[in-house]
Amino acid sequence: MAFIRSAGDAITFLHCRMAGCIVTRYGHVGKSNRAPTALRTFPRSWADCSRPDDKTRRLPHILADCFSVLVPDPVGSGLVNRLSRPGGNVTGFTAYEYNLSGKWLELLKQTAPGITQVAVLRDPALTAGIGLFAIIQSVASSLGVEVMPINVGNATHIERAIDAFARESNGGLIVTPRPRTAVHRELIVTMAARHKLPAVYAARYFIAGGGLVSYGPNYVDQFRRAAVYVDRILKGEKPADMPVQATKYELVINLKSAKALGITIPATLLATADEVIE
Repeated sequence: MAFIRSAGDAITFLHCRMAGCIVTRYGHVGKSNRAPTALRTFPRSWADCSRPDDKTRRLPHILADCFSVLVPDPVGSGLVNRLSRPGGNVTGFTAYEYNLSGKWLELLKQTAPGITQVAVLRDPALTAGIGLFAIIQSVASSLGVEVMPINVGNATHIERAIDAFARESNGGLIVTPRPRTAVHRELIVTMAARHKLPAVYAARYFIAGGGLVSYGPNYVDQFRRAAVYVDRILKGEKPADMPVQATKYELVINLKSAKALGITIPATLLATADEVIE
């Protein structure tokens, strides 16, 4: 078993060939040109996982992140038959559920109660991008917030869209999980700071880079649990009988960024944080 992380956190890749088993996370967390060459020979999307070629058709797949950005609903997508008994050769851990996006808006409102306008960075080409935004819309009125989508493109598009949104007062951002938001995370965090926009992100690496608040999966915990699944398969269990499990979520708050934005994080929120960066 090998765990490979590029120097720039471009892609985290876990691969196990013992007894014919693939465990992989498809996460573009940096510049895509840093991806290890070995990755090219393995499935790159949920579609590849659900329709493996002859090389991988009989190999059990333990997906530690394949569901996360693209497939919050692995049953509805047809990737597994049901969560409790997946069937086929695919099992793993869901990283994002649609309802999680409502929590992002609630956290943003708790962090900055005065916000009335929220821009949601999302990918409309992905079913998940549409679904996550729909949940945010459904809870927005109850929180006294109006939401609008920003369809993420290249760096220039992101910069122009945030610049335009920032002309409105009492604004905030929600950054949903998708490859382009991860690739452009430094730009997004910089733009939020420049315009003093409180923002909630879907992953901790935004906060480590200067973002304000994140609520999302603990990937370290996810891979530890994936290793347990590998062990069980090596001992003879079948992925078809191993339930797809939910992932532990963690709340991370950056107090340095809050101070720069002139925001006082409520003590009640700090008390629930899994990690506080000072």
